[in-house]
Amino acid sequence: MSSRPGRPFRTLLTLLLGLPALLFVLITWQVAVDGPLLRPDERLSSALVHPGRACELLADLGDVQVAVPALVLVAGYTAWRGRAAGGARWWVPSVAALGLMALVPLIVVPLKEWTDRPGTPAVPPATGYYPSGHTATAAVAYGSAVLVLLPWLRTAYARRAAVATGALLVLAVSFGLVRRGYHWPLDVVASWCLCTTLLGALWLFLNRNPERERLRTAAGRPCQTGAPPPPTRTTRTSDPSASRPYRGARKTQDTP
Repeated sequence: MSSRPGRPFRTLLTLLLGLPALLFVLITWQVAVDGPLLRPDERLSSALVHPGRACELLADLGDVQVAVPALVLVAGYTAWRGRAAGGARWWVPSVAALGLMALVPLIVVPLKEWTDRPGTPAVPPATGYYPSGHTATAAVAYGSAVLVLLPWLRTAYARRAAVATGALLVLAVSFGLVRRGYHWPLDVVASWCLCTTLLGALWLFLNRNPERERLRTAAGRPCQTGAPPPPTRTTRTSDPSASRPYRGARKTQDTP
């Protein structure tokens, strides 16, 4: 039985993904016009900022040099698994995940230039902090890696562990950025909203692939290569005498 989500569920998910998109638009509008939503954001930042080495290390998990290689490794592994399972389009999930990662700077960089938001008092004077690029990089890299890896995990525990690990990595990056003062809280929240929509679109795309479930099922069965194994039972013909050696004509005394 296929585990692909039904049409009503996909429709509901599409509607739910629209809520983060609307929230992202609202936050972006407030940042662009210096709206009243920024005042509580600045007060919250002042209460949370406490620079430290641990915060810097957590924030570094969102660096391109860390998050993107992790995605490339997972994408390469899943592509190898798909090809070994005999999929005709085994490369589609990995290419889709990497393509989404390449789309992130094309969205984030123009927004940074357009909003031109200054940084917190904890960083040198500069602009272009909205939305958080580190958060977006971490969310899409680790989130996409989880999405393409899930079909190849055989147990529910392994799948839950993968999702939890990806979420914890994104939360760790987000906490480090706000705690260190690299970003305002709204910078991070906006990237969450943006990436939720992007990852939801990737999830919907991957689950529209009818071959995805077949490849996962095939991956769970041992692959048979080479000559077939010898039969464990011998077959007999319908004539019982066919397997007996010829001993010549039967004698009269042999007949009962």
